[in-house]
Amino acid sequence: MSLSTYHRIVIKIGSNVLTDDQSRPDVARIVHLVDQVAWLRSRGAEVVLVSSGAVAMGRSALPQLSHVNPVLRRQVWASVGQPRLMQIYQQLFEAHGTHIAQLLVTKEDFRDREHYLNMKSCLQGLLRDEIVPIINENDAVAVTELMFTDNDELAGLVAAAVNSDALVILSNVAGIYDGHPNDPNSQLIRQIDPNDAQFQRFILPSTSSFGRGGMNTKYRIARKAAVLGVDTIIANGKKDHILHEIWQQTGEYTLFPSQKKTSNLKKRLAYQGADPKGKIIINAGAAQALRAEERVSSLLPVGVTAIEGEFERGDIVAIYCGTEELGIGMAQYSSLTARKYLGQKGKKALVHYDYLLIG
Repeated sequence: MSLSTYHRIVIKIGSNVLTDDQSRPDVARIVHLVDQVAWLRSRGAEVVLVSSGAVAMGRSALPQLSHVNPVLRRQVWASVGQPRLMQIYQQLFEAHGTHIAQLLVTKEDFRDREHYLNMKSCLQGLLRDEIVPIINENDAVAVTELMFTDNDELAGLVAAAVNSDALVILSNVAGIYDGHPNDPNSQLIRQIDPNDAQFQRFILPSTSSFGRGGMNTKYRIARKAAVLGVDTIIANGKKDHILHEIWQQTGEYTLFPSQKKTSNLKKRLAYQGADPKGKIIINAGAAQALRAEERVSSLLPVGVTAIEGEFERGDIVAIYCGTEELGIGMAQYSSLTARKYLGQKGKKALVHYDYLLIG
């Protein structure tokens, strides 16, 4: 595997990469990363950046902010820091003759179909015109249910939206280790099968100074992206020339090799699945049909035994057989209609195969 085989790459840069040991913005590191991105683009790659750092920039400018409410403090830091961060990126990319564009998003932009399609169209236009999109969560307005787990989740959503060939998650460690990264006896795990959950036991529950997630989130997002057909790499963004090394298949990082390609719609479903509006309970026969690899099957009302929750056409629903979650899908009609059709033959599919993700 090599980035040189890819046409489109999403690179996520974490706050812990963009700050120094004193949690101050590390401009020298940003310069080095931009140089590497420019180098990738000179070799024909399209690059989308998902960049943290706004809160760190704001905190550096206003370290003595007096707001007691931590949510409000984060909003103010993000509001102050985002233009400072973009000004640095603009100056550095312009030195390479490259234009950039800023996109600030919330989780709602990926849930709402019209917002999603508008955003996707914008990203496609920017890439077509050889402009580097730089995406960040809109921390000034994103609170509670509007917030991503962190920018790792956002990067996975972006990779799905732009049909990326590869997702590179840059952290301050080289990848997944079989012990604590600071333990000299720990070994870097070079490759992880995304279908194998055994490596979860190596993940430590920790976060960075500014980020909300940690290696657990990175591991989860990397597995999901790889299962959906995107080669995913976790690497140390603090290491000089790390993108060069990945491109040349040298250096140290953890690779989650991609599985079979999945449609863009199903990729979007996978990332939206954390917030299903309702639950569909099916019998064993329907479960077997949905899991069959030799033929495709939609979820028909005849195999449905119960409907839980309330949902409308177009809402995401979870699909269960007993207590086992099989997957998710997009309902083709409301829960009210679904209950009327419960167990009946000859009715329209409740979840069409094109809007169904199993496993």
